[in-house]
Amino acid sequence: MAGRLSQALILISALFAYFCPESSAGSLEDGLLVITVATEESDGFKRFMRSAQKYGYDVEVLGMGLEWTGGDIDLHPGGGQKVKLLKEAMEKYQDRKDLIIMFVDSYDVVLTAEYKEILKQFKKSESRVIFSAEGFCWPDLSLAERYPLVKLNEKRYLNSGGFIGYAPELWEIVSSAPLDDADDDQLFYTRIFLDDNLREQYAIKLDSKGEIFQNLNGALDEVDLKFKGTEAFMYNTRTGTTPTVIHGNGPIKHEFNRLANYLAGHWTPTHGCISCSEDTFSLKDFAIEDYPSVTMGIILPHPTPFINEFFQRIAKLDYPKQKIDLYVFNRVEHHSKDVTAFLETHSDEYHSVKSVTPDQNQLETEGRNNGIDWCIHNNCKYYFSVDSLVQMTNPDSLKLLIEQNRTFIAPQMSRRGKYWSNFWGSVTQGGYYARSADYLDLVTGKRQGLWNVPYISNIYLIQASKLPALVGAFTTIREDVDADIQFTFTLRRKGIFMIVTNLKNFGHLINCDTYGTDHLHNDLYQIFENRHDWVEKYIHDNYSQALNPRTEIEQPCPDVYWFPVVSATFCKHLIEEMEHFGQWSGGKNKDDRLAGGYENVPTVDIHMNQIGYERHWLHFLHQFIMPMQQKIFIGYVHDPPTAHMNFVVRYRPGEQDRLRPHHDSSTYTINIALNQPGVDYEGGGCRFVRQNCSVVDSRVGWSLIQPGRLTHYHEGLLTTKGTRYIMISFVDP
Repeated sequence: MAGRLSQALILISALFAYFCPESSAGSLEDGLLVITVATEESDGFKRFMRSAQKYGYDVEVLGMGLEWTGGDIDLHPGGGQKVKLLKEAMEKYQDRKDLIIMFVDSYDVVLTAEYKEILKQFKKSESRVIFSAEGFCWPDLSLAERYPLVKLNEKRYLNSGGFIGYAPELWEIVSSAPLDDADDDQLFYTRIFLDDNLREQYAIKLDSKGEIFQNLNGALDEVDLKFKGTEAFMYNTRTGTTPTVIHGNGPIKHEFNRLANYLAGHWTPTHGCISCSEDTFSLKDFAIEDYPSVTMGIILPHPTPFINEFFQRIAKLDYPKQKIDLYVFNRVEHHSKDVTAFLETHSDEYHSVKSVTPDQNQLETEGRNNGIDWCIHNNCKYYFSVDSLVQMTNPDSLKLLIEQNRTFIAPQMSRRGKYWSNFWGSVTQGGYYARSADYLDLVTGKRQGLWNVPYISNIYLIQASKLPALVGAFTTIREDVDADIQFTFTLRRKGIFMIVTNLKNFGHLINCDTYGTDHLHNDLYQIFENRHDWVEKYIHDNYSQALNPRTEIEQPCPDVYWFPVVSATFCKHLIEEMEHFGQWSGGKNKDDRLAGGYENVPTVDIHMNQIGYERHWLHFLHQFIMPMQQKIFIGYVHDPPTAHMNFVVRYRPGEQDRLRPHHDSSTYTINIALNQPGVDYEGGGCRFVRQNCSVVDSRVGWSLIQPGRLTHYHEGLLTTKGTRYIMISFVDP
């Protein structure tokens, strides 16, 4: 509770500072007051206020808590309400001849230098009023010819998002004519500027070179981001100026947000993320019962590999489950058994559970919308949405996101070894993917921090205070627009910043693009698409250690080596896959599966190509057997290895219980034990006749590797009880 009280006091102090500028020391002492309009404390407003406070500006905020009636100025002319609010506020300053007032928008503005720099530039201009300038004549293009000419590379047209002047002149300007809330503020100021008499009377100039104000719309190719120590600033390459007020006006707000990730001391190459620890808190200060309540939406929209691992990691999240209301939305019948198993094991641990099953026929958009609704219904503090393709390997993920204390935040995740991630650095005008200049640095972790991006999917945390504005946000307007694109479009329109953090390693994304459900154990077939997850699941824990040059490989018989290669899970799944297929050969010499139709030393077996696994197995031989072979049989290199005979053999009494002595048609052979002697079967083993040596105590997942053809004449020993399975490959025949 002490932690909560401390946070509340900090918030009250901050609010008091910017609503009551006369109470704090800053720019007002030197005769500069900043005025802005903001009807809500949006993420953009907080960003602006942070920059103002950092550089010592006193700010008076107008309209906070009022209904905005100035129209949708992102799409249409409007904003007259700003002028009316400014007029009301300016009345008390109309006689302050020594007071300089700078009016700026706040949602899309960042200040990048101390206020004294602005005062210096303004006074140097010998003007009474300066308006910012841009390259577009908005909102009345017919007025363009009436503007005074400017030099090449300078901006000719007035922009009302930022202006500065002495209080008496600004008072007269805003009082010069009546206007309605929905009238256009820029047109209001434009008409005054284009009146030659009024322009001279008020000594109005445009900041055509961008010495104070930089409007970015239409000018992104004219500015460079520069760094110096702990600061980042904008440099106008056309005019050679370093403007202080950076305005992300017009339809380029996503790019402005990207640039603002660095401005005002957020991130620099030498100091990294300077702002990442600001406004954070620690859950260590909270008792368990005081942890924020979370509705966690688990979304299964399509078939996904490694789903058991997904649920295992959900269960291992280090967050009190009694503070979590669980919402599970599953559209995939194939995963119903996985969801059921998870809920049967863990549902009693959570505060509540709501499950939507495939037979309820809900669309994905409905399911995602309902997750938000369920959080609101539960009076939650946060909504945490996690898709099934997310492998959350960091059990502290939820805690870390909550402690960052952002409106909307997501952990950065990508496909392992790929640039495919859960965020976009930029978007096109239509809202689709575009690569930003810094995307690769962010996705690879070369730049670490908190990043405001225009698109996030798959996993994110939202503060509940924003959820009412997002009811139905996934519902698409057009059939060609995906639900996640519609959702992020809504977030951008609502001014909700989507922050992605790569400060920690949170996990990774699974590649579901080619995942099929035709087999019993479909994860077995993911060796290409999701190699790292496949390795974690199916390669023996001690394989890497055995491959170490300093590790001596066991020789149970002369020139017969023994090493761990696959996991017990692999062995179990391969056996079950073969039995599920079920078409075991009869162990006869006649074998239509072979090119010649004849098998000299037949076994009861199933070939890998019969279950569609030949390509995968050859890749396995290349990636995991060949390195060990080259360590053991020094000097023999055949890259890649070839193998035409790859098969699982089944030994059991009454079927085929042994195999007569024979040579293998291979340069070398691998023999992997798939189940356990003394548990799954009795007897069995391999005897090397010339060496008079037997291997009978097989180890699950361990492979024998032996020379083929001439030297190691061998036989399969009698299996007396149960069923013995081995995996055989004749390599380089």
